[in-house]
Amino acid sequence: MKGIVWTGELEVRDDVEVRDVRPDEVRVRVHHAGLCHSDVSVVNGTIPFPTPVVLGHEGAGVVEAVGDAVSKVKVGDHVVLTTMGFCGQCSACARGLPSHCREGYGKLRAPFTVGGDKAFQFANAGVFAEATVVKEHQAVPIDPDVPLASACLIGCAVVTGTGAVLNRARPTHGQSAVVIGVGGIGLNVLQGLRLSDALPIIAVDANPAKEEAARAFGATHFIAAGPDVDTVAAVKEICPNGVDHAFECVGHPALIRTAIDTLDWGGQCVLLGVPKLGTEASFVVQSLYNDKSIMGCRYGTARPHHDIPLFVELYRSGRLMLDELVSATFPLAEVDSALAAMHDGKVNRAVLDLV
Repeated sequence: MKGIVWTGELEVRDDVEVRDVRPDEVRVRVHHAGLCHSDVSVVNGTIPFPTPVVLGHEGAGVVEAVGDAVSKVKVGDHVVLTTMGFCGQCSACARGLPSHCREGYGKLRAPFTVGGDKAFQFANAGVFAEATVVKEHQAVPIDPDVPLASACLIGCAVVTGTGAVLNRARPTHGQSAVVIGVGGIGLNVLQGLRLSDALPIIAVDANPAKEEAARAFGATHFIAAGPDVDTVAAVKEICPNGVDHAFECVGHPALIRTAIDTLDWGGQCVLLGVPKLGTEASFVVQSLYNDKSIMGCRYGTARPHHDIPLFVELYRSGRLMLDELVSATFPLAEVDSALAAMHDGKVNRAVLDLV
């Protein structure tokens, strides 16, 4: 079957195979997969990962085989795939915090072969292949009337961005917020803030062309960042004391500092961007004494089997935007074009069509 493999070079291969399911696994025929910066981060070395590896971690498809111990998913189900491995039995899982489960964290799975040689699966998913094998709990059934090209984005961009708002930051009605970086994650932070009735919602991006999408997803204000723009001052022209919530969605140390500096007393900064491993950021210690906080956030602090069905229902009720996230679809063979569109800032999200 076909797949996109990182071997030290980005290759579209037709000699990818995936092994049979084990008792607690399902095989999913992948229909669509979103192209995320985390996939690019493997290619550019920001995320170290052994090779060869089948890329892709934001996908949706149809179940085509299940293991003997599988009971919650059946052949023919439409599913959104989640990257999160969790055991369901540890203390963290019992507290409703599967994103804190250590059982499935950092374990490398290699269900693929490429040219007959063992190949790893990126982020427990490997959805840039026509089929993948995942644990049963990673496949969340959804209604078949939801387009899979849109649904695939729930598995990363929506869960990470909107989840960070609803599960981690938890703004209350009328609280103010700034979102730095209006890519796929940032847009979903914006719509999470809109769902939370935050006000004002300030979007910041170096690409002025992002303003239209930012406002469509919930921004009430837009700041075009640049070397001649003092972003902190621009935010404080709108909110003189600073904002209640700041979300850094780029992963740049200078922007992390900017996000912290926009905070009002009692404000909190949520870090979502992923910098290169080992990157350090700095801040003025005294700036935090007025009850400000800096918060990490893994995968939107998600509870996949609660959050993904919720996001589907919000979409079906017209309150969560999914279709609008998909700017363009590309076949696997045109992944270079999809990457170029993403780097040029021409898409909200590029989606690969594997059908």
